[in-house]
Amino acid sequence: MNTQEVGQKLVDLCKLGKNTEAIQTLYAQDIVSVEAASMPGMPAEMRGIEAILGKTKWWQENNQVHHADIQGPFPHGDRFAVYFHYDITQKSDNKRITMKEVGLYTVKSDKVVREEFYYST
Repeated sequence: MNTQEVGQKLVDLCKLGKNTEAIQTLYAQDIVSVEAASMPGMPAEMRGIEAILGKTKWWQENNQVHHADIQGPFPHGDRFAVYFHYDITQKSDNKRITMKEVGLYTVKSDKVVREEFYYST
């Protein structure tokens, strides 16, 4: 798959709420994930597919998603961007918020090898 195809498959799976499947099928084993900020008990940069699956599981367990608007991919060479707009309730404090972020993904050998997330904290 080329960068556009990997990006489209990732977007399609995320739109179906299949983020874990997207990671399992499209990410390299040595993936690097970089968030805009560290969270308690979770560094901003994580490495390896198991760490990324753990981060995704934590996010799913700690947030109720009411609506997700996912747009893209927007390809550029070996990278593509995806726009995410979530309407969620944080389970820790029952606070409902909207969250906008851009994910920038780098593809090598048909797999996502790096993801970076941009959002204001």
